[in-house]
Amino acid sequence: MSKKVTPYKDSSLGKKQQVTKMFDTISGNYDGLNRVISFGIDIKWRKKVVKMVHATQPQSILDIATGTGDLAINLAKETHAPKIVGLDISAGMLEVGKQKVADKNLTDRIELVLGDSEQLPFDDNSFDAITVAFGVRNFEDLEKGLAEIYRVLKKDGTFVVLETSIPTKTPFKQGYNLYTKHLLPVIGKLFSKDQSAYAYLSESASVFPYGKAFNDILTKVGFIKATDHPQTLGVATIYQAYK
Repeated sequence: MSKKVTPYKDSSLGKKQQVTKMFDTISGNYDGLNRVISFGIDIKWRKKVVKMVHATQPQSILDIATGTGDLAINLAKETHAPKIVGLDISAGMLEVGKQKVADKNLTDRIELVLGDSEQLPFDDNSFDAITVAFGVRNFEDLEKGLAEIYRVLKKDGTFVVLETSIPTKTPFKQGYNLYTKHLLPVIGKLFSKDQSAYAYLSESASVFPYGKAFNDILTKVGFIKATDHPQTLGVATIYQAYK
């Protein structure tokens, strides 16, 4: 189980409330930050997720922690699914996403809804495919959130996760630690007054289970055929599993 890391040191708020506050605060700068901190490589990672989902020919897709809708938009463009639902706990992020969806004339394909990943407002066996990009490490209760995803995924449906991970080989591991601990906070200061948010993004990534450890959690919840696919020397990993 991953260590619980929170954006703010506020004992009156749980992790879920703190994460919501954080993303509401940085929503206007989030897309730009993603491009900068990943040097634009996150676009390539998302394309790989879309390719894996498209291969299963889903008719219904749920994108959890959709944020500003980047992955949902890519899924709409590259798959034939008639309807894609993007869910996020941050109203601020969704407002940015709704504008992007409208600008791309995709409102008939993409529905963005406010909701909690650990209490999904959908019936059992509702979706052929479910995706999460850079969101599972923000779950307050990881296993509860994954169990909810399992519940609303249809039998034989696919679950694809894109999440940060840590390189294991020298010198990439040392370079990653240097970048995330020292350079990333500086970049965060340039994008937002909320410096705690960017410290959290780095710290939460450093303690989150990855590779086999995350696959084992997926299997424990009930998923089958869990596999992991490290990206760009291991700084991110794509996971795929089935129900």
